[in-house]
Amino acid sequence: MSDLPKLIHPWMIAVWPGMGNVGVSAGYYMMARLGMHLLSELSSQGLFDVDHVEVKSGLIRTGRLPRNRLFVWKDPDERRDLVVFLGEAQPATGKYAFCERLMDVAQQLGVERVFTFAAMATQMHPEHDSRVFTAATDEKTLFELRQHDLQVLEEGNISGLNGVLLGVAAERGLAGASFLGEMPHIFAQLPFPKASLAVLQAFAQIARLDIDVSELAEQARIVDEKLGELLARAEGSLGGQQPEEEEETFGSLKEEPEEERLSPRDRQKIEQLFEQAAQDRARAYELKAELDRLEAFQEYEDRFLDLFKNPGYTEPSVDPG
Repeated sequence: MSDLPKLIHPWMIAVWPGMGNVGVSAGYYMMARLGMHLLSELSSQGLFDVDHVEVKSGLIRTGRLPRNRLFVWKDPDERRDLVVFLGEAQPATGKYAFCERLMDVAQQLGVERVFTFAAMATQMHPEHDSRVFTAATDEKTLFELRQHDLQVLEEGNISGLNGVLLGVAAERGLAGASFLGEMPHIFAQLPFPKASLAVLQAFAQIARLDIDVSELAEQARIVDEKLGELLARAEGSLGGQQPEEEEETFGSLKEEPEEERLSPRDRQKIEQLFEQAAQDRARAYELKAELDRLEAFQEYEDRFLDLFKNPGYTEPSVDPG
């Protein structure tokens, strides 16, 4: 572990795919806007099992284990560095062991605080602003969070690794908190960038981080309009069959051949965005948003994350065990 960099008062943010893509969207946006680079990879061996295989054009391909990568931002003002942990999936079992391994790495990096970003589904109307709910590992951090416009989660539970990681942090005496962006439960299966925006703004305030969120705010506005139209149609068709075009608002969920799903024009635009993001990583989120719109991010995920590698980077595997 001697090759790990010396970081200045670092904080870690951990995100995984989940409801509304709230956590991962905030994490990806932060990575892109701050120009983070890939630090290392946490080995998945012994943490995950292969539970399916991929089929392409009738041929079976061995499935791969989910990847777990850490990205770093070195504060040019040398106040506080940031580490983002991006996990592709949560293990079906062994969540506590997974979190212990990740916390081992965090402590070797000298991480002083740990945060998780996730979603909380409520009865909120899509037109309303998303609140941010929070819970902390210690009284001092909770007192600090109360000074900001956050809703303290007085009772309840935080499921999955978003909660378990902070439980392990608390056991080790490490400060931390979970930021839960509010989203409408009726749209829980759809991306909801407004909640990601609220979470990121709350974290930026706590961390005194100067980050341009205009791109994420614009994406939230566009999604708000689409959800408003979808909700209006749904309310207008109560008791009857909903219009077929509703399915197209956020893309069809029907299985289609790969060549029909992405047109040559789509792929050309993707390639142009990759070229632009390679020159300016701050534009990577524009690429991410387009891949999400086309439901093609999974296909391009590894290539997208390669944008955050340093020149000459050789991919290490961090495994404290």
